[in-house]
Amino acid sequence: MHEKFNFNVLEEIREKTKALGLSLEFSEDLSPLRKEVRIRHKTAPNSFAALPMEGCDSNPDGSPSELVKRRYARLAAGAYGLIWWEASAIMQEARANELQMMLTGQNLPQFAVLVAETKTLCKNNFGYEPVYVLQLTHSGRYSRPEGHKPHPLIPQRDPILDPLTGVNTGAVPVSDEYLESLVPVYIASARLAQEAGFDGVDIKACHRYLLSELLAGHTREGKYGGSYENRTRLLLNIIKEVRRACGDDFIVACRFNVFDAHPYPYGFGQDKDDFLTFDPVEPERLVRDLCAAGAGLLSNSAGNPYYIYPQVTRPFDTSSMGIPVPEEHQLESIERLFAFTGLVQKTAGPVPVVGNGYSWLRQFIPQAGAANLAAKRCSFVGLGRSSFAYPDLPLDVFKTGTAKKEKCCVACSKCTQIMRDHGRTGCVIRDSEVYAPIYKEARRRAEERGQRHEASPPVRYSAVI
Repeated sequence: MHEKFNFNVLEEIREKTKALGLSLEFSEDLSPLRKEVRIRHKTAPNSFAALPMEGCDSNPDGSPSELVKRRYARLAAGAYGLIWWEASAIMQEARANELQMMLTGQNLPQFAVLVAETKTLCKNNFGYEPVYVLQLTHSGRYSRPEGHKPHPLIPQRDPILDPLTGVNTGAVPVSDEYLESLVPVYIASARLAQEAGFDGVDIKACHRYLLSELLAGHTREGKYGGSYENRTRLLLNIIKEVRRACGDDFIVACRFNVFDAHPYPYGFGQDKDDFLTFDPVEPERLVRDLCAAGAGLLSNSAGNPYYIYPQVTRPFDTSSMGIPVPEEHQLESIERLFAFTGLVQKTAGPVPVVGNGYSWLRQFIPQAGAANLAAKRCSFVGLGRSSFAYPDLPLDVFKTGTAKKEKCCVACSKCTQIMRDHGRTGCVIRDSEVYAPIYKEARRRAEERGQRHEASPPVRYSAVI
């Protein structure tokens, strides 16, 4: 079922969708993409959003490097209405790599300059400023603050992920006291972001990082594990406290997993008997609770991009090394992601939701996004890998009514492979002058370290919505 993208005109992808028995829609009326979106007291000038794509390329102190500055200048010039900045660690031990972005009191001036400069760039080019949201993260199981050695901080033991993430047999989950100590750290990071000129922050709870894995803490003991109320307690409390500390004019967002595709009792949002089947009960409840806690912007995701089902998060043509090829068509994967967003938007009501899963569609992203916006299945069309490859896609759509196929992401997974090889990431194909040498060097060093990825057999994946 899995096949490489080979569509040249819209009718071809419509025919494939019909042949697969899918309900994906494509609209040739692209006017919904121009619609302004209200986010609490801010207004995004259009419905395109750049999703948080981590470059692993900040300076060692977490401040913006030249590559970071280049990335956000390109996005600002790309005419996005919302730019959701990449993961910024709330503290040193929470970093997923030694070059992860990290806003601190010491490097605040560098962030403030970059925020101001890129907003001014957009203002001068288009007459408006995009909405800026900074993602705040604790990497938890995937913490690696120094060099190539994992330093996992886990909320629970997981017999599937422990051997893959450097968790030794005697490891103990972090204490309730440790989790509670993070609340003022998130508050301090949010205040710094506010001072730097960001319009809001995202309390990240996706892709099996700390707060995401805690949502699945069925086996954890104490006040942050077991029941739904306990597993969501920390996330909801952080949102409430950040909202209280930063005021109503500041956006508190949450990008969260609705479906982990991970066996019970170690995953969130799946059927207890069949982890490949989605159970909406707790995800829907979480959406309602996030909105009640003060979240004014949501973005749903799914899966674990570091495990064997990356298509749950981002459908691809070519997988990263060691990742199995799924036995489902990419359009099936995309329909599932769109359905998740539709469910979240319906549950969230007036709170805007950023959709995902568009990049594989290449030049047909505008038509798919416009259809979802018109049907109120989302409020923003979110672009992740596509923003690496084609940062000015929105601008081309607004100027010419089309996205250019020759500039689109080709879903080759090389940007992911650079991250897995502990390098600085970007688009190896469309931005090859910068990132092809980086890709080759990161691959060479990974092989020297003995960091090889074994091939895996195809995996049939089917989540029932």
